[in-house]
Amino acid sequence: MPPADRFLDIRRDPHSDELLARGGDPEAHSILQRTGFVAVVRIHETYHRAPAGLAQDEETRLATEAVARLRSAGYHVDCDEDFNTKARPPRYLPLGASVADLAERIHEATTTDEAADALTELTAAHDGVLTALEHVVAAVAQFHDGLGGAADPHIARRLRYLADEHLHTIRTHLTATRNALADRHVPHPGRSICAEEVPATERERSAVCACPPPPRMLPAPPPPVAAGLRR
Repeated sequence: MPPADRFLDIRRDPHSDELLARGGDPEAHSILQRTGFVAVVRIHETYHRAPAGLAQDEETRLATEAVARLRSAGYHVDCDEDFNTKARPPRYLPLGASVADLAERIHEATTTDEAADALTELTAAHDGVLTALEHVVAAVAQFHDGLGGAADPHIARRLRYLADEHLHTIRTHLTATRNALADRHVPHPGRSICAEEVPATERERSAVCACPPPPRMLPAPPPPVAAGLRR
């Protein structure tokens, strides 16, 4: 049976008539957000609702698309009959997947050069990920400049502050880290790849490889016995 976070409900609340989606894991939440839902974060739960101001037929279209996308991704979705569909749209890798691949490359890096190469994609001055992120934040700030709401100028200033201070700090530190790694040219001592080769200078015929033995793991102690169970 699939784990509980592979199940979702998409229904109209019987009391408020709100269109709500409940359940799922972070991947399901991303699918809901890309479909158009808005996340509502509570202390004990994160659920999703339809955007404010949609007509009922638009909400139905939104829910039906979410059901189709989630089922296409392998989720089990219970829903109102109005939202049920046999459509299974194709799945495409989101833009964030290519950035997440950088983390995987760093997880698998065995030398400082490999780690530096992955970080370069983040920190490149002209077209790195962080530079692109700064452009996005600046564009959102510019969008709010002329939006006309009372709070919009404050939002624009806040976004520019985040780009100028926080993003700049992250980019500066990661660039310095990348440059330091690029200068070191050493293997990671905990990630060396075992070639299972015996050095030519090895005199013992029983030797298998030159790798140090794995650290000895002590067995976990048994759980304490409850006082009420002792005789």
